[in-house]
Amino acid sequence: MSMAVASISRISDVCLLVEDIERTVTFYVDKLGFRLRRRAEGFADFHGEGVTLAAWEIDHIGQHAGVSKLRSPRHAHKVCVAVRLDTPDEIDRLHAGLTAKGVPFYGPPENYVWNARCAYFTDPDDTLWELYAWLDGGPGDYHDEQP
Repeated sequence: MSMAVASISRISDVCLLVEDIERTVTFYVDKLGFRLRRRAEGFADFHGEGVTLAAWEIDHIGQHAGVSKLRSPRHAHKVCVAVRLDTPDEIDRLHAGLTAKGVPFYGPPENYVWNARCAYFTDPDDTLWELYAWLDGGPGDYHDEQP
């Protein structure tokens, strides 16, 4: 009997593979304001709402789980973690606060064709993050669900 992964359960954790766990914990706690939940050798996770954000050192997961240690080219993003805020004004406020803490944004918040105001930054391992809020009218036709 075959079963689709998506039908088993919801996605519960997103684990970022990182080069240096100490650098990652410092960034996520001091700059982004996450609360550390668990800390182990080569691993950390943070309190979140609806999904657990974790970080695991690439070398550590390689040694202990037997997964490949091959790395992508430095600037080839392989994941984007998106955070939805309630209003476009919140994007501007959060961008200003994070920029003041030295979080490296690609530029100021902008309104995009998919009817959202967004701002993009990276963590110390070049993981891409998106902050977004829907503009008036929400996602609209651009995001029609498929049957």
